[in-house]
Amino acid sequence: MRQIGTSSALSTCHIHHSAWLPDGPAGYRAHFRGSKRVVGECCYGVSVPGCKDDTRASEATILSIDALEKRYGDVVALAGASFAVAPGRILGFLGPNGAGKTTAMRCILGLVRPDTGEVRWQGRVVTDQDRLRFGYMPEERGLYPKMRVRDQLVHFGRLSGLSAGAAGEATDSWLAVLGLAERANDKVDDLSHGNQQRVQLAVALVHDPVVLILDEPFSGLDPLAVVEVTGILRDLADRGAAIVFSSHQLDLVEDVCQDVAIIDRGRVVLIGELEDLKTRSSRRRLDVVVDGRPWVPNTSSVEIVDDQGSFHSIVGKDAPIEEILAAATAAGEVDRFTFEPPTLSDLFREAVKR
Repeated sequence: MRQIGTSSALSTCHIHHSAWLPDGPAGYRAHFRGSKRVVGECCYGVSVPGCKDDTRASEATILSIDALEKRYGDVVALAGASFAVAPGRILGFLGPNGAGKTTAMRCILGLVRPDTGEVRWQGRVVTDQDRLRFGYMPEERGLYPKMRVRDQLVHFGRLSGLSAGAAGEATDSWLAVLGLAERANDKVDDLSHGNQQRVQLAVALVHDPVVLILDEPFSGLDPLAVVEVTGILRDLADRGAAIVFSSHQLDLVEDVCQDVAIIDRGRVVLIGELEDLKTRSSRRRLDVVVDGRPWVPNTSSVEIVDDQGSFHSIVGKDAPIEEILAAATAAGEVDRFTFEPPTLSDLFREAVKR
């Protein structure tokens, strides 16, 4: 028997008044004018005039959506969705296609007005002034393809209230951090998909947001870039930013996020700290390999999961492990036997089960 393990513990998650531009790329940025900003030190060592540290330090600061409802004709996009994210936390906001994720994020940013419900910041209804400090990275590209990279970041920094000098300083700092300094004078259209994604992230960060909304931020990034961006997000959270992060790459979400909210058919169906959700689950993940092949116990209470050709079982947390191990041993040489809390993918599959 080569590998046998059971665990009830969990691995650590490594885890101005605005008018939206009708002619901007995908309409994702707000037009802000006349904003007074305070000089401060922003996340990831990038100094940006306008970062006011006391907004990061307040433990009372929190972003929440409360009972949001939104319909498009007969289509229900949101049906009472609610969740909250605290400063210094990374929330994975997950759901199947069409579940309401993008609509909820656009409500937070003021791009969509909910039919009912509220978006709240620091215990009150969010204002356009609050949104000066929100950053958004959309799934769809939201950049001017023929504009040079540096000019673009300065432009969006100015739209978010920075002075020309402050926007230039922040732009140069983030270009260096994201490995884009040598591409500063290139047009966005001339960049690879991965580098365009870096520019999109820089646009979301250039004004030093206290709230960061990310929709599929790792799309198109190579593994090294994923590690780099993950480090940036963790640093931002360590310095007090509240981050909402949506992705279909659940392994990455599990590695990056401390908290999750799963939405399905417009309602949040599961929410909480990821480790706590795993611990409290009534189900456990059983992974057994006998004689080099996946092995499943012969019991009616087992659920067999085919995860892209890799099989494992889901059983109750009180399953008779000793009996199952004895049966596996009788079937042949046990190469692997693990019994542990469910993964995020397991939790997601259960939460949105039709």
